[in-house]
Amino acid sequence: MAPKTLKYPPRVNLAVRPTPLQYLPRASERWGRGKRLWIKRDDLTGSTLSGNKVRKLEFIAAHAQSGGYDTLITCGGIQSNHCRATALVAAQLGLQCHLLLRGDQPEELEGNYLLDQLAGARISCYPAKRYFRELDALFEEWEAYYAQRGQRALAIPTGGSDGVGIWGYIAACEELSADFTEHGIPSANVVCASGSGGTQAGLTLGVELHGLPATIWAVNVCDDEAYFIDKVNEDMADVYARYPDLPRVSAQPRVLDGYVGQGYAKASEAVFDLIAELTRLEGVVLDPVYTGKAFQGMITELDAGRFDDCEDLVFVHTGGVFGLFPQAGGFVGTETDAAVNDIATE
Repeated sequence: MAPKTLKYPPRVNLAVRPTPLQYLPRASERWGRGKRLWIKRDDLTGSTLSGNKVRKLEFIAAHAQSGGYDTLITCGGIQSNHCRATALVAAQLGLQCHLLLRGDQPEELEGNYLLDQLAGARISCYPAKRYFRELDALFEEWEAYYAQRGQRALAIPTGGSDGVGIWGYIAACEELSADFTEHGIPSANVVCASGSGGTQAGLTLGVELHGLPATIWAVNVCDDEAYFIDKVNEDMADVYARYPDLPRVSAQPRVLDGYVGQGYAKASEAVFDLIAELTRLEGVVLDPVYTGKAFQGMITELDAGRFDDCEDLVFVHTGGVFGLFPQAGGFVGTETDAAVNDIATE
């Protein structure tokens, strides 16, 4: 299919782009079964604005500015990468930020929650049951609160995943197209983590809009395959509703289910071991919430023959390093901990 010329919505330049596409020689030897493993380093979109969320926020922030919004309200877990990125973007652009966080207020300032505080975000913590039950009402309550004070608040959904935010990864596919040309990749399977569906939706739609010879697969880190197929289709329908001039293409979400483990943000010892092994092999650090589970899913499916249709496999590193530190205890008792202890006693 020939690439289509797209007219992008307004965008604020926030991310360090383009991010490198890095070949993983030792990981390819370890897990590749004769294939070339690559990693799209979207963990390098910035130092504190690290990860995939800033690509979405470039379009969301422009939407906020053009719409006269002075406050950004969004939501997520206590260690949400999206909430951290939103708080920092708001600070950078002179906007107020209010975060609705799922869970009890932490006793310690660490990881993304620490950065939320440093960025000056207003934070409201809610018990998980109330959060899930009342989230829409909480957004409405705080939007009304700011309206009564003469402010205009933009409600941004979980992960920035809607018809505005997914433009971040529609645009990223244009970048990937240049990466493929530079590195001589004729076609590839592309794998990402999916937690709110927006990155997956943008990539799924973007490969079709840009004529990229790639198949997008997402490893869900919560919920299940049916949920994410519905969510991605919903986000793609939303972008067409908001931007009716966008060329129509047929795009099919694909989900690699079965790697959630005990639940969202709960990683197994095998995932922690994998994070440590990849770090030692390539100097690339994953996280236990998103990318660690997704990479484990990718190499498991690779070993089972899932990706035998082409020779190149691209993993999209969506960031999340700040969420690693609050879970450092997960490495205790793993092969990593043993290796450190061996070194310390020599």
